Amino acid sequence: MDDRLVWKDEFNIGIKIIDDEHRRLFTIINRLFVLKEEGKRSFRTCQEGVKYFKEHAIKHFEDEEKYMEMIAYEELDTHRRLHRDFREHTLPALEKELAREDYSPAAVDHFLAVCAGWLIGHTLIEDRAIAGERMSKWVDLLPEEELEAMKKVIIRLLKNMFQLKAQVISDSYDGERFGKGVYYRIVYGREQDDKKWEILLAFEDRILINTVGKIIGVKSDKLDIMLLNAVKYTACQFVRRVMDHYPSIRSYEMVEENLLTFEQFKEIFENKQPQVSLLFDTDEGYFSYCVIAPHLMERSVGTPLFVSNEVSEVERYLLEKERKTKKKILVVDDSSTIRMGMDRLLAKDYDVSEVNSGVAAIRAITLNKPDLILLDYEMPVCDGIQVLEMLHSENAFSDIPVIFLTARGDQESVKKVLSLKADGYLLKYLQPMEIKRRIDDFFNREDTE
Repeated sequence: MDDRLVWKDEFNIGIKIIDDEHRRLFTIINRLFVLKEEGKRSFRTCQEGVKYFKEHAIKHFEDEEKYMEMIAYEELDTHRRLHRDFREHTLPALEKELAREDYSPAAVDHFLAVCAGWLIGHTLIEDRAIAGERMSKWVDLLPEEELEAMKKVIIRLLKNMFQLKAQVISDSYDGERFGKGVYYRIVYGREQDDKKWEILLAFEDRILINTVGKIIGVKSDKLDIMLLNAVKYTACQFVRRVMDHYPSIRSYEMVEENLLTFEQFKEIFENKQPQVSLLFDTDEGYFSYCVIAPHLMERSVGTPLFVSNEVSEVERYLLEKERKTKKKILVVDDSSTIRMGMDRLLAKDYDVSEVNSGVAAIRAITLNKPDLILLDYEMPVCDGIQVLEMLHSENAFSDIPVIFLTARGDQESVKKVLSLKADGYLLKYLQPMEIKRRIDDFFNREDTE
């Protein structure tokens, strides 16, 4: 099995000092991959390898920032902020996990996957922006001191209002789907100008049932009209209490609210990157708090809720939510062509989501457990075999069926795939309708067993 990072020409940004250090960081991660392959992953060896990577990453951040200062790079503050977030939040969290798990294989795999994924993403997007080849994804962010204050306010309010212990697990939540979730939008504005604040909230159903539901005495494990109405008003109070900590927006009044489908929620992220995009993990599930300000999306989303229609709209929303009983398929493939093809082929009959890497797959599965994973056998960094091993090692995910996608149909390759205890394999060069038929047959067999 070859887990190693493959250096590609597209990783070069054309700045020698940065490209050389990127290559060095790739090499360090590859050394850790090699140790794993050779069975030499002792506690001491892994500890030294992690320390070595961290030291070089931090030194690289310093050198890169000095270069950006030298060329007066306009997005230096944003870039520095991303470095600091990785250095002060992501790396310490990974180190704590390694220590807690005594450098277990799963913990080391997680460290490698996160660091490799971060390095590739940062190189292809943020670092290429230094050379003027691409726009940074995270621009016009809320000032860092305000963002930190907002995190503290939200965590405190979650504790005080709902008795939820929460921690921020991402400053850059990108609108991924929660398994069973409610998506809610509130727009605030004021008469003297056309500036608006758009607040997007996403909750796992179980958070609402186990917090607001318990407060109002709901005993069902499903959302109903009464609970969703209570959630709506409670969410408005929550947002208002967050906004009260910011004098500049206290004068804003609510002008619109919507219950959103996931597709509408996701569309906002594809059209406008929020200035605040926080993902929290609580003891009852996931919660996100996102802000788009001061611009309102041009296209309307959802049906505005008013006193005259809110009862019928909430009822309609719940009915639509229950009707969506399509089986969920997650397509994991580094080829955008394959992902788009699978989406077109399957979207009519299945709820299809797609990711482009093994690292992204683990996050997507955590947020929204699928009924079937179509998994590319060969991917860079974290390949299909690693993803399958991670799934089998987690009780919560070990029952998810996995079908490998492979371009190799020779007898030896097929035999190797089948030995991995997946639920099957599909050859990528099969005719689309044959692929669709086999997936349909798989679910038909599952339903009859």
